[in-house]
Amino acid sequence: MSVSDRRGVLYPSRLPSFHRQAAPEDLAHLLRWVWLPRWDLPAGERLVQEVLPFPASNLVVEPAGTSLRGPTTGVSTRVLEGSGWAVGALLRPAGLSGLGIEPASIRDSGCPFPDAALHGGVVEAMGCANPEEGRQQAAALMIAWLAERAGDPDAAALSANDVEDLVAGERSIVRVEQLAQRLGMSVRGVQRLTQRYIGLAPLAVIRRYRLQEAALRLREESGYSIAEVAADLGYADQAHLSSDFRKVLGLSPGAYRDRHD
Repeated sequence: MSVSDRRGVLYPSRLPSFHRQAAPEDLAHLLRWVWLPRWDLPAGERLVQEVLPFPASNLVVEPAGTSLRGPTTGVSTRVLEGSGWAVGALLRPAGLSGLGIEPASIRDSGCPFPDAALHGGVVEAMGCANPEEGRQQAAALMIAWLAERAGDPDAAALSANDVEDLVAGERSIVRVEQLAQRLGMSVRGVQRLTQRYIGLAPLAVIRRYRLQEAALRLREESGYSIAEVAADLGYADQAHLSSDFRKVLGLSPGAYRDRHD
């Protein structure tokens, strides 16, 4: 099943072919979805892709190899040229925990994660003459591999999943103290949990989800003022949203909205 969630992509009009394939319900504790871009650009043409990634890690297969990419503290930029593709899994904390990598160790970076069977299977699938069939096969291979490799997550990893779900689903949570109270944990306990299983401080996780939604609403809901968006997302006022937005995206909410008018 395809995913309609449009958060994270800052300039959708620049996207090449791009799909998100939802994880099966029984494996949703391991990954949110598989994402699959493909591009074929004329000689000399370049596409600059800017993404505000989810506060999570990704397992990525490309023609050149397989890697794990850690959580980021800012916008991710990639320049696309020629032709190519990628198949990535947006990992839940419980999914990453089974791969033996500490997310904090690959924050704002990544590491090779070679697996000949996974890489070979995905490359073969993406070479299918029917692009839609190839995408489906590649996504299924990624999901099946992760289900086998990740195994059964421990209780703490599943608690980190709860952090993600709570922050993503409840706009009213804007402080770590609120999050800790809802989870029945101490602030220090939440900090240890997110650092170990997500690789970011809990406040960074909260702010990332709020900024993703702010960017989505600024470009798609022109009928709402920036002050109204800030209030809906739990910010004290427009100035606080503007400060966070500029710090991470490098421009004001108004300037970002103007680019989509």
